Order: sequence, then structure tokens, then C-alpha cells
Amino acid sequence: MAIKGQIEAIIYATEEPVTIEQMALVLKGSIAAENGLADAGLEGAALDAEVKKRVRAAVEELTADYANGDRGMEVRQVAGGYRMATKPEHHDVVRSFAKNLKPPVRLSLPALETLAVIAYKQPVTAPEISEIRGVDCSGVLATLLDRKLITTAGRKQVVGRPILYKTSKEFLLRFGLKDVGELPSLEEFEKLAGEGQGDLFQPAVSLPVADHSECGAQAEAPAEPQESPAMQESQSEAATAATPESAPETQNENSPGLQSWVASQDAPESHRDD
Repeated sequence: MAIKGQIEAIIYATEEPVTIEQMALVLKGSIAAENGLADAGLEGAALDAEVKKRVRAAVEELTADYANGDRGMEVRQVAGGYRMATKPEHHDVVRSFAKNLKPPVRLSLPALETLAVIAYKQPVTAPEISEIRGVDCSGVLATLLDRKLITTAGRKQVVGRPILYKTSKEFLLRFGLKDVGELPSLEEFEKLAGEGQGDLFQPAVSLPVADHSECGAQAEAPAEPQESPAMQESQSEAATAATPESAPETQNENSPGLQSWVASQDAPESHRDD
């Protein structure tokens, strides 16, 4: 069953536990095509439920296969997901083996640059490496020799007979290469570098250009002069005097002026009634 092999590869490749939902999302298309789910009329939530059901069945079958006594690994359910791990009865031998493993190689940027020059130009001398990098590389070469990533390859037949350097078998082991012929070519590196720079300087979102003409016109318009408190008070008094509706609010209700004003307001109404 192809789906079981795909699930096995996914669980093996992930460091964190992978859930049924994550595997179903990745394998939805292949499962639907392999089992004819789309032709059966399943879609939407019904299709998702059927895919999850088939993924769960495949995971259970895979777990049963690894539970066999002659297997050193098992598929274990951890934190809501699934992950591969060694069986408990093999922990002692795995621990003993791990103690003999070499620690990971950590190289500085100058060391990586020097190693790359040697890998692509080998056999190469120290002066040639220094000329390419533009700095002295004697200290870096000593570090690479100590890590056994490079080795000597005789001497170059020129004046002074400088030592030639090349990559070692340890270099192939650390980088997982069959031989140096599997290294990417310089043309491929230049192409990848060009694509990377193009993506780097290309804006992800085109922002609209704001029109500042109106803002500029508003900024150039002269500001209105602010009126002083005395001027504002005089204008308020003038407006009050010119508006008859404001008279009742400022006078006493029993004053003669108020009574005459009310009579003048009622007069047109009585005239209209006549």
C-alpha cells in the first residue's frame, strides 16, 4: 500500500511528532486519486473525514508492523502525534554507541570559505588560497588539518615547492558525498546566488503611492488669524443683540420688555385667525 510507505517516510523524517491532521493534509490528493474518492462524489468535509480515516488506519497498520519483535524501532504516539523511536530494550546498546560518535564539526566562516576553495581548486597551495581569499589563511589551514577535513597532496613543482592541499575522506563523510564530483558546479552556485539576490531585493507587496498634492495645497494655504478674547466677546454681544429669539433667555420673565415681545409674537397669529 503506497500510502503506508509515504506515512512511514513522513514520520521518519520529522523531529517533532506529526499528527493525523498534518499527514491527511499532505496526502489528501494522493489518497483521493488512488482510491477514487473524487469519483465517488466525496468532497468537502466528507472527503476530509474519509482521508483522515484512511490515514489513521495506515498509521495503525504501520505501528503494528514495527511492534514485531525483530524490529529495533517503533512508531510511538507522543503528545497527540506520532514519532519513531528506538525500542526500550535497545536503549543500552544505542547509548553505548552514541558515546563513540564524533561530535559535529563546527566551522567558522573563514574556515568554510577556505574549505570551499580547496574543494573546488584542489590540489591547491596556501599562497593560491590566500590570493583567492585576499587574506592569510595559514591559521585556517591548521584548523582544517586538525579536523581532518583536508590533507596534503605532495608539493607543487615550482620555486619554493609549496605544499598542495586537497579534501580528505572525512570531508566526504561529513558532507555526505560519494566523491568531489557530486559537488555543485560553480555555474549552479552563481545561478542560485543570482536567484537569491533577485528574491531578496524584489518587494513582496507593491504599496500604493500616496498623492500629496492636496496635502501640499493645504500646507501652503495661509493659516487664519486667531481672534483675541476681547474681539470674540464683542462679536458675541453683537450677535445676541441682532437675534430677537435670544431676548427671552436674557431677560426676566415678568419684565415689560418680555411682555411686549410676547404680544408682538402673538399678534400675527390672532390676525391670521381673523
